[in-house]
Amino acid sequence: MNRLKEQYQNEIVDALIKKFGYKNIMEVPKLDKIVINMGVGEAKENAKVLEAAMSDMQAIAGQKPVATKAKNSIANFKLREGMPIGCKVTLRGDKMYDFLDRLVNLALPRVRDFRGINPNAFDGRGNYALGIKEQIIFPEIEFDKVDKVRGMDIIFVTTAKTDEEARELLAQFNMPFAK
Repeated sequence: MNRLKEQYQNEIVDALIKKFGYKNIMEVPKLDKIVINMGVGEAKENAKVLEAAMSDMQAIAGQKPVATKAKNSIANFKLREGMPIGCKVTLRGDKMYDFLDRLVNLALPRVRDFRGINPNAFDGRGNYALGIKEQIIFPEIEFDKVDKVRGMDIIFVTTAKTDEEARELLAQFNMPFAK
């Protein structure tokens, strides 16, 4: 069993019950899924760029990503509906906890002049969005084989009702929030 998942079931649940005074264990918020999204605008001219982005994401997430397609046509961007313009992957279960562990303990400390992540990037319903400017902070990416530095969005979807509950849940997972 995963170390973070075990820690959640033992210590984190107790800490959240103590802080928020839940009467039922099912009220305790938990991490539902992590969605990693990478927009690749150059993919409309060159399909190889999207393939490179998808292989990077597969190495980072440990799961095959899905190509995302444009919903609308935008003439100014030379974009037609249905063109592939990015990729995403949804992590659940053990893969989700493995990724969270690697993100917090390996990747985020490798960010240049890192002072913590924004504690205010919650959406009002207990979900957190984190933007990363370069994929090379992950140890799975070989620096020499990177054709272009790309960013990605990482969304943590929780069952928390409020931002305060979600912030405390992520803080219990050792998320390095800026003070």
